Amino acid sequence: MFKRSRRAALLAALAAGSLALTACGGGDDGSSGSAKELKLWHYEGPDSAMGVAWNQAIKEFEASHPGVKVKFEEKGFEQIQKTAPMVLNSKDAPDIMEYNKGNSTAGLLSKQGLLTDLTPQVTKRGWDKLLGPTIQTTAKYDAKGVMGGDKWFGIPNYAEYLQVYYNKDMFEKNNLKVPTTFDEFVTALDTFAKKGITPLSNAGAEYMAQQYLYQLALTKADQTWVNNFERYTGKVDFHDAAWTYGATTFADWVKKGYIAKNSVSIKAEDAGTTFISGKFPMMFSGSWWYGRFQKEIKNFEWDTFLWPDTNLTLGSSGNLWVVPQGSKNKDLAYDFIDITMKKGIQNTLGNNGGVPVAADEAGVTDAKSKELIKNFTTLTGKNALAYYPDWPVAGFYDTFVTQTQKLINGSATPDKVLTDLQKAYDSGLPK
Repeated sequence: MFKRSRRAALLAALAAGSLALTACGGGDDGSSGSAKELKLWHYEGPDSAMGVAWNQAIKEFEASHPGVKVKFEEKGFEQIQKTAPMVLNSKDAPDIMEYNKGNSTAGLLSKQGLLTDLTPQVTKRGWDKLLGPTIQTTAKYDAKGVMGGDKWFGIPNYAEYLQVYYNKDMFEKNNLKVPTTFDEFVTALDTFAKKGITPLSNAGAEYMAQQYLYQLALTKADQTWVNNFERYTGKVDFHDAAWTYGATTFADWVKKGYIAKNSVSIKAEDAGTTFISGKFPMMFSGSWWYGRFQKEIKNFEWDTFLWPDTNLTLGSSGNLWVVPQGSKNKDLAYDFIDITMKKGIQNTLGNNGGVPVAADEAGVTDAKSKELIKNFTTLTGKNALAYYPDWPVAGFYDTFVTQTQKLINGSATPDKVLTDLQKAYDSGLPK
């Protein structure tokens, strides 16, 4: 999701002027070797791990490709999410861009013929040797646009997962320890709520609310359930035990004050900044916040813990570098991707609060960052990554936002919400 970060951050620090880069020879796919400009889009904040690492990648690219300029255009996650199919089918398409992974996003664009098949470059440059099987799943799609296919349409250079960020000072003030069981987690939520403190920061207008619901459902699910939902390997019933538990518990948490009713219109950026300000004890969200929290939280101590008592949690590869089919400078785009996969850039990503996919273990020296990477290794080691709820079918992100908002404001029952999710899912399945 959103991934990345998933917030619609404006990248003014990177957008301030073009950066000089260099040219290389013509490609085997007909792209021009005489290009003097590489048009690049991504939506990571300048202080995020990805923003810092990719800015370094641009500088390294400049050193090895004299004469070419990168034209960076600042974009937001939501903006690209909604407009990519239209933009990539026009003369305004970039040469390379960050795009969300999953059937309803990268898969859909690959099916529509809007993305370049990167398989020859993957083989040539050895990118497949750097990416584990779980990470590869979201980069490869079949003819129907279903992930886990046979052709590479994107390259992730980082990974991501969800965890609970918590305010250590607020926990200590209320005599709470880090929960290691789900019951202890609920006890912590209840302790704060009874003191008039909303324990969980939430964004009902964007991705956070649906991710709470999905995580609750995952506590009652297994990997077969995930594959059925995400990859169409079996029947999906939104009124099964897992989905029912997720929706009813989410609605119950709103009623109990664990999640604020007024969060229905809050966006992810605002949910994150209110956690940074110290207003909320906890926030369940992605590793894409980690580097930013390291830099911006000054007034309290914070840490993270994995959602307790679950074999599955949200996570996957990071968002993908994709090369639009209409890119005029594909060779330059491939070279840029290659640089982001090098150990130097990967180490920078790791030391700034990101989850690298090909770092040198000894090259990541920051203690907090090491803990972040350790937790990811724990999850991948037990095959615990369950992707994201909006991935399976086109338009499901907006559907999920609408339906979880109804649970927050009480305008629909969990049963009605699940019925509407079932209809949207079934109608969007590939024919």
